[in-house]
Amino acid sequence: MSEFQASNFKKENGGTPNLVGKTELTSPYFFVPPSGDTASRPSSCAPGTLRFNTDIGSLEVYRGDTIGWEQIQRRESQYLGGAIGPTYAGSNTGTGTRGIILGGESPSTGNRDIIEYITIETLGNTQDFGNLVYSRRGGTSNCASRVRGLLGGGYTSPSDTDGIDFITFSSTGNATDFGNLASNTHSGSACSTDVRGLFTGGYTGSGSVQDEISYVTIAATGNAVDFGNLTRATRGFGSCQSTTRGIQAGGAPSNQNTMDFITMMTTGDATDYGDLTVGRDIITGGGNSIRGIFAGGRTAPAGAFTNVIDFITIATLGNAADFGDLQAAAYMSGKSTASSSLRMVMTMPNTPSFQAGFDFVEIATRGSAQDFGDASEAMQSNGATSNGHGGL
Repeated sequence: MSEFQASNFKKENGGTPNLVGKTELTSPYFFVPPSGDTASRPSSCAPGTLRFNTDIGSLEVYRGDTIGWEQIQRRESQYLGGAIGPTYAGSNTGTGTRGIILGGESPSTGNRDIIEYITIETLGNTQDFGNLVYSRRGGTSNCASRVRGLLGGGYTSPSDTDGIDFITFSSTGNATDFGNLASNTHSGSACSTDVRGLFTGGYTGSGSVQDEISYVTIAATGNAVDFGNLTRATRGFGSCQSTTRGIQAGGAPSNQNTMDFITMMTTGDATDYGDLTVGRDIITGGGNSIRGIFAGGRTAPAGAFTNVIDFITIATLGNAADFGDLQAAAYMSGKSTASSSLRMVMTMPNTPSFQAGFDFVEIATRGSAQDFGDASEAMQSNGATSNGHGGL
């Protein structure tokens, strides 16, 4: 066997040398791949190309021209709690992904500041986590890293807010002020990677529907910064994400069937993705890094709720396909979904009466939703997120 020894041997993209055939690299020290920030990512590389991204502090791999660069994760999710059990009173002692339910509106007491949590891999009822900075409904969530979950905007009665709260998944306790959105808004949507959270669309305090996209760096605190614009102004729509791409689907006015997508670690305007099977607003979305799921909604301004669940393959542009059905026709007021890599939990669907119950589906398997458990009280317009959603 021949041997080549070098103390400093590296190849920048497009340079030399090339090692042809079977090559084994052995060293008692380390191997240093090419590195650079997100803006300097090369394009049209060979699938499997590796580099270190200095913006996100992680290795990433090029998965082909359709998907592009994808972060390599050390682990699937943070594991919290004890041993997994069957159905029991509280969904907080199972090991797995933590889902957080934030705020909402109670029929008896109005806007709420409560935060509750579940373990998505188990079944059971919510447990108390803490309280928001202030009571609100219609806040924008589905935005989190593995460490932090965010809730942006919302209706505080008698006006909207631009405030962003955050919680730390691994502990229970009250939310903390993060910063502010670009404007007072509610009923928008959000998506995120482990690094960046994006807030999209929504209904502003001035009474207009917007198409704005703004972003924050989740590990820091501060105000949202302009990212670009959706293909249309909308509110009451759902979102899902992979580690690179965020999808926004449906919305009002006019019960839209449009889906947009954005590449989250760049900036710029959204691009058309495809269409839902049924045009609707007040819809929710979630899923894992491969499959996005959109559930429920209102198919006409005066009512006409649907039990339809659609799915897409996030890396491939095109129209949604039928996944199954909710337990009952309902609209999903608020971004009310918490997902792990295996399961999506839809919190408190409105039928149109206020509900305490949660539905769930197994993401990889088409079929109808099943009962998960209950929140502490019946509400609507709550937010939800997790530390194991598709963007992670």
